[in-house]
Amino acid sequence: MMPDRWEQDAFKTRVDEVLRLFIAQEAEQFTAIDPALGPVAEQLEAAVADGKRLRAAFCYWGWRAGGQPDSDALVRAAASMELVHAAAVVHDDLIDDSALRHGRPTTHIALRGAVRHRPRAATAARSLAILVGDLLMGLAGQLFTTSGLPAAYLSRARPLWSVLARELIAGECLEILRTGAEPDTTASLKVIRYKTAKYTVEQPLLIGGALAGAGRRLSEGYSAYGLPLGEAFQLRDDLLGLFGDPERTGKDNADDVRGHRPTALLAETWRLAGDGDRERLRALLGRGDLDEDGLRAVREVMRRLKAPHRVESMITERVEEALDALHELNVPAHAAAALAALAHSAAVRVS
Repeated sequence: MMPDRWEQDAFKTRVDEVLRLFIAQEAEQFTAIDPALGPVAEQLEAAVADGKRLRAAFCYWGWRAGGQPDSDALVRAAASMELVHAAAVVHDDLIDDSALRHGRPTTHIALRGAVRHRPRAATAARSLAILVGDLLMGLAGQLFTTSGLPAAYLSRARPLWSVLARELIAGECLEILRTGAEPDTTASLKVIRYKTAKYTVEQPLLIGGALAGAGRRLSEGYSAYGLPLGEAFQLRDDLLGLFGDPERTGKDNADDVRGHRPTALLAETWRLAGDGDRERLRALLGRGDLDEDGLRAVREVMRRLKAPHRVESMITERVEEALDALHELNVPAHAAAALAALAHSAAVRVS
């Protein structure tokens, strides 16, 4: 059972165990259909092997802040948020053509081995990865509905799943539509809000709250806290993506630049840049063959214009906004303390 004092590592262990057992059982049943499905089943398990379990934690504390006690059934329901994330990651890596995640080959790269002797092997592997992501999203709903919580509780939260899926997919679509376009901070922040902020913090909180029977005022408070914090989380991710240590992030630093993705970091750089710097950036952004020298040149422009400092300020502003909203919430002290600690975990990190 989880004590009132927030112990994030202990909670992560509980969620990890739920996911490990659930996905192992599903992978076994999947492979039982045909042994040829083994490599696909392995990727189901790989997709949930890592993670900070922040989304599950926000769902858990959406429940606890609503006055409910610790519950193993709730932890199972909260763990379903991590399957939503795993599905989004598999699809996002495919869309972005990313080769690494957590220092390991992404799903569509790993599955090339299963089809290496087939015609158009890379395309076949990408098709398999799409299906892995689809299956993970379906399993998220299954884990949620079979969590052991009363049907009346689940029915209160079920409408929020449609909102979560709609907004997450809208954010992914907006990112695709904005990729390669002239950088714009307002547009980038909208992508961040719908692609990441909502399903990372706000929606898990709201779902946990709905399960607990939270009223409108508390739900509005969750959104006031969750949206700016979710944006801060992704802004930090943008900085780590380009300036972080790949050994800790497990990602390629050049991904966002090679993909000419609509990050707020790039948008702020563009906003601050003069004609000369913009011309230099145009020559480097979106180049699939960008080497270390090209990446260094992009970083040099960003640092000289103090764009990373501006993004740091945006993170600070949003964390402060979230904490101000948290202080206005009438929730138990242990829940407020946990949500404050989670704000720090989400926005101040190195991976």
